[in-house]
Amino acid sequence: MEMATQYAGLFGTGDVLAQQAVEQKGLQDHDYNRTLRMVGFGGLAAGPALSNWYRFLEHNVKRSTPLKTLVTKVAIDQFTFAPCFIAFFFSAQGAMEGQSLAQIKEKLQHSYPNALMNNYKLWPAVQLANFYFVPLQHRLLVVNLIALGWNSYLSWANQQSSRHIKELQAE
Repeated sequence: MEMATQYAGLFGTGDVLAQQAVEQKGLQDHDYNRTLRMVGFGGLAAGPALSNWYRFLEHNVKRSTPLKTLVTKVAIDQFTFAPCFIAFFFSAQGAMEGQSLAQIKEKLQHSYPNALMNNYKLWPAVQLANFYFVPLQHRLLVVNLIALGWNSYLSWANQQSSRHIKELQAE
């Protein structure tokens, strides 16, 4: 329960940062439903998925040297989990926004490639340092600190793709 609450807060805070600091909406124009969707996703999906994923990596990825183990963990994380998780994020957000399957497909086509590339610009370096220097019990804290900015980006990218879909519908 604590993990779900923590991730709900991180995703919600990321959305508030996106709306207020990046998009500069102001409180009058703040989309509270959007924030609630992010809170729900963080608490119900991201928290359980990420905490179980990191435990899985820690307990199941063993190589002949610590360096090989480290590189393998980051490679598995970035080339299996990250692509699936990002696709799941945009799909889940689209579903919670009431979008059709065709609209969710358009959302993925519009946002997924850039989000995945931006993921690769940030997370491999973070995870290399995290897996190498940080004990398992503190890794989520490190990820969570970086995730505030990342979640802001994801919220903004999701909003951009939703706006794109609305523009396509208006045509």
